[in-house]
Amino acid sequence: AIGMSDFLRDMAAHSRERTASAMQQRDEDALWSLVESCSAAPALLLPHRFEVIAEIKGTSPAEGALADHATLDRAGLAQQYAAAGACAVSVLTEPSRFDGSLEHLAEVAQQLAPSSVPAMRKDFITSPYQLLEARIAGAGGVLLIIAMLDDATLTDCLQRASALRLFVLLECFDEQDIARSKQLLKHPAAQQLAASGQLLVGVNTRDLRTLAVDATRLQRLAPLLPDDIPLVAESGLKTPDDVSQAAALGYRVALVGTALMRADDPAGLIARFRAAA
Repeated sequence: AIGMSDFLRDMAAHSRERTASAMQQRDEDALWSLVESCSAAPALLLPHRFEVIAEIKGTSPAEGALADHATLDRAGLAQQYAAAGACAVSVLTEPSRFDGSLEHLAEVAQQLAPSSVPAMRKDFITSPYQLLEARIAGAGGVLLIIAMLDDATLTDCLQRASALRLFVLLECFDEQDIARSKQLLKHPAAQQLAASGQLLVGVNTRDLRTLAVDATRLQRLAPLLPDDIPLVAESGLKTPDDVSQAAALGYRVALVGTALMRADDPAGLIARFRAAA
């Protein structure tokens, strides 16, 4: 869409290819009929002043391999995250650069089902079809990157999320994304999601051209963000101090991946993050 980095363009192209081949195997109607038989995923709840969305990813283009794929116990990790009080577990489903898959999402969602913690599909979504895929895999939420989607597709995705009872994390990188998110929030589907507490707006501090983290972005963009939607600080939060700074700026949720994947005691780190805020 608008002002996309090469990385995002590359991810969008891969995403469209994956979706096209998935649609050849099963069209939307086939997926809708599968949705009928899916049990409901837990809704997103943010009961405390500050919450953590804990992420599971084996590889990151910026950080390289974060875990040994042969031994990565996603279900066990999800269980630890949930027990430590994560409000959601984000699962990478992008295969080309993150070694993710919908199977990983399904495995985590199944593990989380008895708890009240939803799984979130983290991917470079380009089509509402991918929200059906997420729902069927057991997800309770999806990430939508504003810079990758035009307004019509974003609106379609919000309407679809509302119909499927998925929470949405709208991801912003810059002022332009935030301006677009505020326009989107006027749409009835967005208002419906927001009214039920199932809409979040996030700031990703990673520069997708260099893949480096720009720590000043959380502070710079905070005053521009909508004031009636829970705000999420994404990428580059490594220490309890980082988290307390984000909380002081008005962010209600931290999305943390790399730091948890690298931690010896991820549950303990989640507890420290939440205490620091």
